[in-house]
Amino acid sequence: MSRPTDSRGPDSSVEPDPVRWRVLFVLLIAIFMSLVGVSIVNVALPSIQEGLGASQADLQWVLSGYALTFGIVLIAAGRAGDLMGRGGIFIIGVGIFTAASVASGVAPNAEWLNIARFVQGVGSGLLSPQGIGMIQQYFRGAERGRAFGYFGSVVGVSVGIGPVLGGFLIKLGGVDFGWRLTFLVNVPAGIAAIILALRWFPKPLMNFGPKGAAGEQSRTMRSLRALDPIGSALAGLAVFAILFPFVEAKSSALTWLLLLFGLVLVAVWVWWERRYARQGHSPMVDLRLFSTRSFANGTIIVTLYFLGMTSIWVLVALYIQQGLGRSALESGLIGIPSALSSALSANWAGKRVVRYGRKLVIGGLLFALTGLALSILIILLHANGHLSVWWLLLSLTLIGVAQGTVISPNQTLTLADVPLHYAGSSGAIMQTGQRIGTSIGIAMITAAVFAALTVTSWPIAVTAGFILIGLVILSALGMAFKDLHDRAKSSASDE
Repeated sequence: MSRPTDSRGPDSSVEPDPVRWRVLFVLLIAIFMSLVGVSIVNVALPSIQEGLGASQADLQWVLSGYALTFGIVLIAAGRAGDLMGRGGIFIIGVGIFTAASVASGVAPNAEWLNIARFVQGVGSGLLSPQGIGMIQQYFRGAERGRAFGYFGSVVGVSVGIGPVLGGFLIKLGGVDFGWRLTFLVNVPAGIAAIILALRWFPKPLMNFGPKGAAGEQSRTMRSLRALDPIGSALAGLAVFAILFPFVEAKSSALTWLLLLFGLVLVAVWVWWERRYARQGHSPMVDLRLFSTRSFANGTIIVTLYFLGMTSIWVLVALYIQQGLGRSALESGLIGIPSALSSALSANWAGKRVVRYGRKLVIGGLLFALTGLALSILIILLHANGHLSVWWLLLSLTLIGVAQGTVISPNQTLTLADVPLHYAGSSGAIMQTGQRIGTSIGIAMITAAVFAALTVTSWPIAVTAGFILIGLVILSALGMAFKDLHDRAKSSASDE
């Protein structure tokens, strides 16, 4: 099957848009807000439980409700941005996220908070794919790598600073008000992003049909067909069915049947997208994208990476707080050097991704394996009284370097050959892979650690978890070498 083409694709010679850096600045404000809003909640859970009298199930859904709605709307939101204007969908997403942050901050009970978190996930799902799509739209060549590098730097800083900021706000506001500040802190950034977007974003133009009443009706019908509502519904239901068993704390045998149902829905979705395309319509996802090896390989790499690496910070937080009895603030502080190294390495790698290509990602994965091995050594030596646990600052810094040299360069390389008119939906596919990988990885690896705790100590259980993560990263490394081989083979055949 031939690769989809686009005359406005990434390789075409296009005059750089003069507003591109201002657009990127607005995108980074919103991405920073949304990611801080995710990472900050983890340290606020005990205060939420005490302040609202929430149950463990309530707390589970504070996290899970956001993850579910975020994953469900991603692909449809990406396609909507491709068709209807990414700037407009982005502003709507930021507005929903900001309003839901206010609703979360003033929640009178756990039920209210969980509904607000569901809505917040929708807002984040709307804005996130537009960010990737607009970087594809406004940047070309080496500049695109730099833009994704800045994107990665913001990711590193926001994820690292969230827990520390959360600990500070809870200490500042106390048990009853501190956790509310962890949500309300998003509001100024959201308002600023909306104002700047309205001021700086170019106004999107749509030309679906002729003017007039009949033209407007024709344009609406064509828009709906292009959005592929049945395909969107099937994809959303499939993601829900796959994610739900992994985010539901009290999963039963019946719940796990949803996973099988989700895989069936994926097969039905693929059938529908192919049928929709054969009928001459524009499908939500052009499945020919997966015949582009760089896109298929890169999507698998990022899914495997998030399947493993996201669990590191969960295990570190559990070990520091539950295993060693340290505070949430100490747990957050131990990740600061990693966040800084992630930000610096993402910026460095973004400027060099065009020169070094997939070798950067391979190097990052090797850093990850080295960081994991050193972390295991430190934990075991600390258990025997030979080393301070704060040596983890050094080993986790290597994990930060890995994050910076894997995520952003992989985005640049994976999306390099994707047609511009599928930039949003293709980016959303990658993010959906990240979300599914994260949910499955955290559920399975933490379950393995807690199972090990029934027969052994915290250091041995966490070591077992890190070994599992290492095996997953080895799989990602294998895919990265495969992509490097495929690229060399493709270059040789073009000569």
